[in-house]
Amino acid sequence: MNSVFEKIDNICQINTERVLKAFRENRVSEAMLHGTTGYGYDDRGRDILDRVFADVFGAEDALVRHTFVSGTHTLATAIFGVMRPGDTILSVTGRPYDTLCETFGITGEAGNGSLKDFGISYKEIELDSDGHPQTETLKNMIAEDPSVKLVFMQRSRGYTNRKTLSLEDINAVSVAAKSVRDVIVFVDNCYGEFVREKEPTAVGADLMAGSLIKNPGGGIARTGGYICGKKDLVELCAYRLTAVGIGKECGATLDELRNMFQGFFMAPHTVAQALKTAVYAAEKMSAAGFNVSPREDEDREDIIQTVTFGNPDDLLAFCKGIQHGSPVDSFVTPEPWAMPGYDCDVVMAAGGFISGASIEISADAPVKPPYTAYMQGGLTFESGKYAVDTALKYIGEKK
Repeated sequence: MNSVFEKIDNICQINTERVLKAFRENRVSEAMLHGTTGYGYDDRGRDILDRVFADVFGAEDALVRHTFVSGTHTLATAIFGVMRPGDTILSVTGRPYDTLCETFGITGEAGNGSLKDFGISYKEIELDSDGHPQTETLKNMIAEDPSVKLVFMQRSRGYTNRKTLSLEDINAVSVAAKSVRDVIVFVDNCYGEFVREKEPTAVGADLMAGSLIKNPGGGIARTGGYICGKKDLVELCAYRLTAVGIGKECGATLDELRNMFQGFFMAPHTVAQALKTAVYAAEKMSAAGFNVSPREDEDREDIIQTVTFGNPDDLLAFCKGIQHGSPVDSFVTPEPWAMPGYDCDVVMAAGGFISGASIEISADAPVKPPYTAYMQGGLTFESGKYAVDTALKYIGEKK
């Protein structure tokens, strides 16, 4: 485990230095942390925060706002912003995460305002048997269908058992797609920020998006999301968020800028703590006889650790232990419920300071076979380790 931790620390050092460089070169000052009200005209802090995100993520521009209510909202804003009637989205990672399916029009009722309602089509390609994108199939589909405008990749596994997409895979898809014509390569980067030394926009993606209450908020940002990529595409996304002709020029930041700046500064370290927690969980849960992915010694592309239990009792005991080992609402026992956007009951353990913040220690699962928990986060390794140990204790007591 020590060698794995050393690798995590090395990546953390590289990413921290890149963040510090962006803060320094953009002359971040105390005066930028206070925010604005009303229309938010001439908000220097907001504009510099966009610049810092863009520089760190290897992009031309960025749109970082506390008014994004979730990762799904951020992704939907970006896709609605760049797509037009008659265009087609082509997913190369199979079916997207559950909450995006209604946005795309894959599920849900007609007339609800989905992309499908606006004449935007959706196609998908499954990953190959080894979990990699099928680049030749991708090239053929782009060549055969001139309506394909956006190639979509979901970096994280979502509620599936596939591997997380690597930066090498993202680069291969970008190169393959653009060898046919200049389509937009878009990456859902949720859970992946700062896990590697680079981000998708630094290896070929035109656009990517994510949530600030996951990795890039560092456990400090209280809400929000970001979109990074080519300048013209980010501007279209800003038009969708506000209004055409207004874009990034308006939007009061209230008192959220300090949290977003400080959270982004903390993010490489916080992500490293979450990765160490995941590695520890993989080792302990595997030793206890459960199937885990990734294994403790595998390379990681996001902060998610899965543990498959094979039965609902162990799953619920695990989630109960994570909740009871958390700093907030530790006295609460999570129960399965019909969460909007999912096709079955979902159980969620999340005893964090920010509601739903996945970078804090949490575990959630669809309550259906094979009864797999998706654990992520850990603001500190020490507290994450304690939560995992508590979960194992509860499973043992149940048995």
